[in-house]
Amino acid sequence: MTDGFSLPGGVTPSGSLPGVVARVRDLADRLGVPHAEVFDVPRLTVTSGVPEAVVRDLLTGRTGGEPDLQARFLQRFDLLRRTRLKPNGRRWTQQEIADGAGMSRQQAGALINGDRRPTMEHCAAIQRFFGVHAGFLTAEDADALGSALQLAEQELLQWAAAQERAAPPAPPAPPAAAPFADPGNPSRDAMDDALEQLLQNHGVRGIAWRAAQLPTDKHRDKVTEWLDMLLESVKPPHGPTEP
Repeated sequence: MTDGFSLPGGVTPSGSLPGVVARVRDLADRLGVPHAEVFDVPRLTVTSGVPEAVVRDLLTGRTGGEPDLQARFLQRFDLLRRTRLKPNGRRWTQQEIADGAGMSRQQAGALINGDRRPTMEHCAAIQRFFGVHAGFLTAEDADALGSALQLAEQELLQWAAAQERAAPPAPPAPPAAAPFADPGNPSRDAMDDALEQLLQNHGVRGIAWRAAQLPTDKHRDKVTEWLDMLLESVKPPHGPTEP
């Protein structure tokens, strides 16, 4: 395999895996989805390419030896051939893979047998042929599992947003329900309106779903910081009065 391999864009940094696991677990708890369903080890193996034993270890915080790039490529290429089958349920032949990936049958056979070290171009062509994401054949185990769990997280958030859209709308609040509007402070009124409009347009889960699409925790922290500032700006100057 050529030197200079780098993780393709969209692959989760390995250090964020515990955070992704925690978010998915919390979201599943709030939606009432069993952990066994979202952390289904065989399914995560098919999605990520990581062996089942390694998936179990990573989900519990344990780490083992990381295979070298050549061994990882061979392991995941073999998994693709076993799990991404033709419509008739049979495996793709070497010739079909070669034709679809734009290489000779001899090149495909050498890659499958481990007799040739693949280039990034080989990996990209094979990934396109099997319809998997960039980095499937090369990402480290923790990165690959993190990306698979992010897909599960997005599915849960989409489901939550669909449930929210299907729920009957809440009745409009009476005028007295906005006691903190300040005619003498138009900037705070504007922030109050902005928060109300944001919630009306997206709902809490919709905001969370959009935040989850951001590529890094740094971006998500910015959203949290902005929401905190917005909420702080619409708090009453004093605590709520007793009736």
